Amino acid sequence: MKWTVIAAAKRVIEREQGAISKDWGGRLPLALIFPNTYRVGMSSLALQTLYRSFNARPDIVCERVFCGLRTIVPGEEPVSLEGQHRLGDFGVLASSFSFELDYLNYVMLLKAAGIPVLARDRGDEYPLLLAGGPAVSANPEPLAEVCDAFVIGEVEPILTRLLDTLCAGYASGRERLLQNLEEIPGVYVPTRPGVIERQSLRDLDIYPTQTAVYAKDTEFGDMHLLEIARGCAHGCRFCLAGCLYRPHRERSPRLLLEQARQGRQYRRKVGLVSAAVSDYSRLDELLAGLAELQMLVSVSSLRVDPLPEELLAALAASGARTLTLAPEAGSERLRTYIRKGVHEDDICRAAEAAARFRFPEVKLYFMLGLPTEEEEDVNAIPLVFDSIARVFDGQLSASVATFVPKAHTPFERTSMTDDDVLKNRYRILKRALQSRSVRLSADGIPWSTIQAVLARGDRRLGLVLAGMTENSLAQWNVSMAAQGLSNADFTRLRAPEENLPWGHIRLGPGGASPGEEM
Repeated sequence: MKWTVIAAAKRVIEREQGAISKDWGGRLPLALIFPNTYRVGMSSLALQTLYRSFNARPDIVCERVFCGLRTIVPGEEPVSLEGQHRLGDFGVLASSFSFELDYLNYVMLLKAAGIPVLARDRGDEYPLLLAGGPAVSANPEPLAEVCDAFVIGEVEPILTRLLDTLCAGYASGRERLLQNLEEIPGVYVPTRPGVIERQSLRDLDIYPTQTAVYAKDTEFGDMHLLEIARGCAHGCRFCLAGCLYRPHRERSPRLLLEQARQGRQYRRKVGLVSAAVSDYSRLDELLAGLAELQMLVSVSSLRVDPLPEELLAALAASGARTLTLAPEAGSERLRTYIRKGVHEDDICRAAEAAARFRFPEVKLYFMLGLPTEEEEDVNAIPLVFDSIARVFDGQLSASVATFVPKAHTPFERTSMTDDDVLKNRYRILKRALQSRSVRLSADGIPWSTIQAVLARGDRRLGLVLAGMTENSLAQWNVSMAAQGLSNADFTRLRAPEENLPWGHIRLGPGGASPGEEM
């Protein structure tokens, strides 16, 4: 183990507020892994909440592990931040996956730690690998040959039983522990297949979700993060979060303001987190309470409609420079088809409000490759900016992502648009926006294709991941070919009668059923 890695971990801990260090004696050592950088991972409320919940147990010592600090360092042996321990020293490795591409980082992390990637190659001398998060809750099969068990859905309803089982059984052998884990609702053990029901927390107030460790060197290091709601009531046909986290639930202003009051001693700014902050039904009450606390406000995401004036006023007063909105598609026809529920008049009214509150920049999110998209839909995107420019004279920006069909959404069987078509449409859009002085940022199309493969893949991809020697496009292609597979095997259209790899995952009450039209 390199001394430089240990020294770097110690420097990180010294700059944090709220980190927890425990003696390992008589406790289950659990590594909480975020398979990306420290800068990204410490901005995850899931990681923050799990860290606090795990360490609240007197019989558990939980330490964090990342794939690097500001950048991912290939091949470097990872150590935990708190105690600088190797991964092999822990009894359980618990990981949260928000994005499918982090599977590649995860595999490289295991290899650097000397832990066999495939579950069948690990005996009792190795830690148990447990995974959760939205990516694997929708479709765990690409990691089914890698991880020992998965938590499907929200962990809070089963958290106490899950941790009781791990603490009582981790020393009794892998097979016995897996037998006990599979008896817990929502826990999927791939070696014991069966129908798994997604877990969902009814009352969010029971489990407050907020920043536990304050770290300046992160995406949102200047604020105290609060999850104000979970799920989304709008039902956009492309959105995994809207399907996976149904029904829409909110935390009470009373609880949120108490959490904000606790965070006020560390940060003056509060970051409100939900699928659409502007949908929160008691927003005026919450904002008034935050104003009384003299706290600045930031938000994770907004809908074009509704766009409450009091929220815009709070953001402007807090120094926000960019108003970010997500029409998703340029044409009215395509926005209607994907059930975004946003009209061009709504976008223009939002731009007028941005001008009125003196935001220097308006940024819009779009997707390319949506089902039924034609070139005329792409050509409609610059026209949206033309309409905005008539009422807003600040900087205009566009962020463009490639549509990736996801399991459990109404588009789960849809084919992904061909790479060549996507590249051509991106070139058309880039030229049109450059001529209008609109700043453009975009996701890489080849990596979006790999994301699509992992989002709707099956167990064969476990061998592909295990066969990779580095996290690169070239190595992905080599490893896929070695297994006799191609991207097209997974990005293709799925027939209505075809069994899906994630068909054994049931969203349960409040969720959309596979293939359901919402």
